Amino acid sequence: MFDSIDLLAQQHLTPNGYKLFLVVNSKLPDIWNRYSSSTMKYHKRADGSVPTIVEHTYEMVNSAIKILPMFGTPLKSTKNDAILFSIIFHDSLKYGKTGKNPHTTRNHDQEMANLFVKNKKLFLYHFSEEEFTLMETCIRFHSGRWSPDAKKIVNFSFENLPPEVMFVHMFDMLSTKDCLQ
Repeated sequence: MFDSIDLLAQQHLTPNGYKLFLVVNSKLPDIWNRYSSSTMKYHKRADGSVPTIVEHTYEMVNSAIKILPMFGTPLKSTKNDAILFSIIFHDSLKYGKTGKNPHTTRNHDQEMANLFVKNKKLFLYHFSEEEFTLMETCIRFHSGRWSPDAKKIVNFSFENLPPEVMFVHMFDMLSTKDCLQ
């Protein structure tokens, strides 16, 4: 099933973005086939099933690819790559740094954003400082007000963040509510 994400990445990332995607993916735990909700309480579809992380991520990426150009983000650009990276990798540490946790990790958005920051030099070979910050911020706050770092901000609001952060959060929420195909 990971092949579906790989194909979207190959088709819609810049060539260098796709190479970086392969490197980053190879360094992360392989949790693509784990459920997007370990308790099976959330992310339910109309038929009661819970999608895997690859299915959840595919819905988000596939929908974003169709909508990003409407916001003036050209496909096959490094800005597009930054937004798609934030979507593709937003749940990569959902089962912890090793991918072996039995339940989802509540601070997985914070851990993933911090991992990107720790490896910033790698990303800056492809992304500008501004694009990197956008990607890191989208990952850090993809859970919206439930993000651990959002809880540290008095009166957290998306108004104080780049609009792409809300974009990624909305796609995540739409997928969890079975609104994307």
